[in-house]
Amino acid sequence: MSSAERLAVTAEAERVLRQNWHEGERQGIRFACTEPSPGRYPWQWYWDSCFAAIVWRRFDRERARAELESLLAVQRPTGFVGHTIFWRQPVSLSRLLFYNVTSRSALQTETIQPPLLAWAWRIAVGDPAAEPRIAAHMDWLAANRDLEGDGLLWIVQPDESGLDASPKFEPIWGRRSNGRLGFPLLVRHNRRLDFDARRIRERGGPLLCEVLVNTMWSLSLQATGRPSATPALVERLWDERRGLFVDEAQPGGLRPQPLTWASLAPLALPDLPEAIGRRLIEEHLLNPREFLTPVAPPSVSVSDRGYEPDGGHGLLRRYWRGPTWINSAWIVWIGMRRLGYEAEAQTLADGVIAAAAREGLREYYDPRTGAGLGAKDFAWSALVAELADPDPTAAQSHL
Repeated sequence: MSSAERLAVTAEAERVLRQNWHEGERQGIRFACTEPSPGRYPWQWYWDSCFAAIVWRRFDRERARAELESLLAVQRPTGFVGHTIFWRQPVSLSRLLFYNVTSRSALQTETIQPPLLAWAWRIAVGDPAAEPRIAAHMDWLAANRDLEGDGLLWIVQPDESGLDASPKFEPIWGRRSNGRLGFPLLVRHNRRLDFDARRIRERGGPLLCEVLVNTMWSLSLQATGRPSATPALVERLWDERRGLFVDEAQPGGLRPQPLTWASLAPLALPDLPEAIGRRLIEEHLLNPREFLTPVAPPSVSVSDRGYEPDGGHGLLRRYWRGPTWINSAWIVWIGMRRLGYEAEAQTLADGVIAAAAREGLREYYDPRTGAGLGAKDFAWSALVAELADPDPTAAQSHL
């Protein structure tokens, strides 16, 4: 990979972030944030903004902070911060059926996304432990989603994982999974219960202790100096026989599920036991029958029957069913670098950089060919700059 290509994708990352930046006011609240993609995604999404802020720190520290401040601007007195914030316009009537809101006038959804705000703040802004609003947010998550008292969080529907229509959720939610025609029924059911995890559990669930959510949670806990959730993650969700992390459902316990990249996400954890990290890399990430593709990692193992490398062509958008996303590549790349797989990490980075240089910053990519898919000028794909120009001195980089 030439230095010119690296410079080009870094410049493209800055261009897309600046293009997608919007400022304004709604309900008397000022906002300034990066929308994920012009036209298709006109609002602010929680984990999209966390990734955008991480890259903004390279180009404009004030915008990096403003990005995360806009999430905190809608924080409730309880500490809750929602999945999506509807700054420039209310949720549309067509989306009301499957958006987790109480009404069209709602400023934000009632559900969460992978809780990486504190980790992103540590990388992009400063010490999150010095910010009381972040402490309140962490306290809300612990009080309302740590249902077993072991430090791990539970989600009430698939989109709270950020992985929306991943096939791994179908054994849990079935026809009510995200991307299925029955998903609005799940939203309606949970809306009647105020999206309250304990009330949903009392009504029979299901709920999920999900690997990616808890990986991001542990990173945020460590960023704030709180006790890590990694030991609990290993204790509860590590499958020694398979050499993988797996989700746990209520009811049902640990269930066989399609093999997805989320099983590898704990590679980003700085306190993940080395032996576990090496198994994830050597048995799975570098396995051509699973995740070793020209543009890696695919969001679903290439051997899984649910693998759709071109994103599928159904009536409904069904994300995370095969294509490669740049945020997932960056997350596993962190672990590869930390554990000393330098050559393999560089190969992974080069594949992603080449696809982005050729296709632009797309929402996701065909893992076989690198063809760009989904939305164009997709903001969190600016994370390619982290692969093209690694910064070992960045706070919480773990490199």
